[in-house]
Amino acid sequence: MALLTTNDLGHAFGADDLFSDVNVLVNDKDRIGLVGPNGVGKTTLLLILAGMLESTTGTVTRGRDMTLGYLRQEAVLTFSGREHTMFQEMLTVFANLRQMESDLRKLEAVMEAGDAGEDVLAEYGRIQEQYEHGGGYDYQVDIKRVLQGLGFTQNEWDTPLPHLSGGQKTRVLLGRLLLEKPDLLILDEPTNHLDMDAVEWLERTLRTWPGALLIVSHDRYF
Repeated sequence: MALLTTNDLGHAFGADDLFSDVNVLVNDKDRIGLVGPNGVGKTTLLLILAGMLESTTGTVTRGRDMTLGYLRQEAVLTFSGREHTMFQEMLTVFANLRQMESDLRKLEAVMEAGDAGEDVLAEYGRIQEQYEHGGGYDYQVDIKRVLQGLGFTQNEWDTPLPHLSGGQKTRVLLGRLLLEKPDLLILDEPTNHLDMDAVEWLERTLRTWPGALLIVSHDRYF
């Protein structure tokens, strides 16, 4: 199934063409590496594919209901204005599950008060089933696994985002994308700011990635 296609894509800065006639096809579960010397427009192309920049010529078509995640090199821009902590940023991925937790607690209070009819019990069972199937009992474990895999110590998890370095913010963005599990994950130099252990962890994680991958990396062994 095609997730993303381009037709004769081109981009120019003024009178200077950066690239032209680029045709891309990304199918479900594809593994694509984008290579080329610096300055040929790889990052610009990724920005266009991710819908963050308009091309000068050509078209981009994305699959209906397709989810896309993009790790950009300027992660600082992604977190501009956010004051919460690293761990709280990861929790935003699971807002739906956290709402279910709140709903379950409210229903439990009704049941403990002895006011629960069959409709309350049925609603509780329905939400609890959705919560379990959605990974409600596992998501905090997943967050900790990803943060540890990317080289963050537990003492760093409560650090507010504005206090993080640019490289740390890039790792946080990468972690959030891995937890979101988009259908198409676009990674621009994902090994930047990672030590060897984190690079090896990321390699293992991406080997079993359920969706499609489009990666730009200067590390030819990645």
